[in-house]
Amino acid sequence: MIRAVADTHALHWYLYGDPRLSKAAKAAIDSASQTGDQIGVSSISLIEIAYLAEKGRVPAPAFDRIVALLNLPNGVFEEIQVEQQVADALRKVDRAQVPDMPDRIIAATALMLGVPVISRDGKIQSSVVTTIW
Repeated sequence: MIRAVADTHALHWYLYGDPRLSKAAKAAIDSASQTGDQIGVSSISLIEIAYLAEKGRVPAPAFDRIVALLNLPNGVFEEIQVEQQVADALRKVDRAQVPDMPDRIIAATALMLGVPVISRDGKIQSSVVTTIW
């Protein structure tokens, strides 16, 4: 069962043990792992990580490490494809509130699944999407 959707920063910070990940965010991911549930990862996050690695803003191996996590049997992270239902849910995330397209896709993914998004992004937090941070 998908318990939440991690935004790109939360996923990256969890992967690297970054102290910027809040205690509540880490606890949500750890709890899902312990109970055999999953945390969704929008495929747009993979695209963002690839782009950020190209720009040198995240370590070059970040993309491969995230893909490896997604491919673990019974792993905590589960890739959620961007498809028609996500596009439909995107229309419920006000562009004026969440103007960044990848952030809107991540928020819409959480809305589509009916779960919170793990994000420190203030714009996502002030939107219609329930957040964990």
